[in-house]
Amino acid sequence: MVEIRERSFDDFFEVPFAVYPSSDAYVSPMRSDLKRMLSAGVNPLFPSEDDFTYFTAIRNGRPAGRIVVHNHAASNALHKTNQASFGFFDCEDNGEVAGALLEAASQWARAGGFDTLCGNFNLTAMQQCGVQTDGFDHHGFTDMVQNPPHIPRLLEANGFEAYFPMTTFSLDLASAKLTEKTLPSNASYSFTPIEKKSFPARMEDARLVLNDGFADNPMFVALSKEEFVFQAGEMMTILDPRLSSVLLCDNEPVGVVICIPDLNGFLRATKSRFGLLTPFHYLRYRLNRKRAVIIFYSVARKCHGRGIMGAMLDRTLKALRTAGYRELGLTWIADINAASLRQAEKLGAKPLHRLHLFKKVL
Repeated sequence: MVEIRERSFDDFFEVPFAVYPSSDAYVSPMRSDLKRMLSAGVNPLFPSEDDFTYFTAIRNGRPAGRIVVHNHAASNALHKTNQASFGFFDCEDNGEVAGALLEAASQWARAGGFDTLCGNFNLTAMQQCGVQTDGFDHHGFTDMVQNPPHIPRLLEANGFEAYFPMTTFSLDLASAKLTEKTLPSNASYSFTPIEKKSFPARMEDARLVLNDGFADNPMFVALSKEEFVFQAGEMMTILDPRLSSVLLCDNEPVGVVICIPDLNGFLRATKSRFGLLTPFHYLRYRLNRKRAVIIFYSVARKCHGRGIMGAMLDRTLKALRTAGYRELGLTWIADINAASLRQAEKLGAKPLHRLHLFKKVL
């Protein structure tokens, strides 16, 4: 017998710890961060509780699965769709549990008048996105979706169809291929680091360049200042200012690379909770950072085709090597994004995981 509980956060948070072995590649966000994500009026994506809900499946008295379902209103308006999104679908390998969760999410979507249910979106395409469908033996980096192989199988068994294939990558920095690209000489370019003393201003520059450079990408929705600050605000505490930068051209932001140390080791050590030993684990993590991940990079559209991205990535790789990092992760690149795939290949990056979105017509 499966019981479905709605908006029971403690049960929801415990699911992956209850159903995935500690050796599994899945890494949970911090409990406090997940709580913020699922708080109406705190997360700008959800002005009210009418915009989303979340369910936990309880079997034999213990959490056995979970799912979020929500309306990304801005995405539906921009892309002329009528879909509800699901995310954080984590579940034991049990068809009854999966069916109950997916039906609860489908009922919420039908009641809201949506015609399709799509995911994973944790919680949008600008955050964690996709369901892992291959590469299960490889542990990923911060901001990468990971799940065991039964998750896509359970989705398919409940009528969901895979679409929009994506790949994540890893790069051995010792063997990375530097292109030695240089910035064009016909304008005044300068890099400025993203550091604590100028964090708000530089992150606003980053938002503007992201919104402009990604404007034509599929599924992209421009981020408001409130959304961007909400998603990136706590980045300041983990930032390594040697890795992220904004490129200025005549003092106008035209490029950005957001690269952060990989947090997964720290999250595993703390079990994604703050406790008495958290400062110790954080200090150990700071002293032993060897892995980093590029969250995003972008160039303003008016500067496309000038070799600027290659020069920015070259600079970032050199900074990573100098700082003692050994491995770099690249978050998902869609199969249809041929230019970014070529860029990853030129760097010498190797495919890490395969992901797809899954959808069902309601």
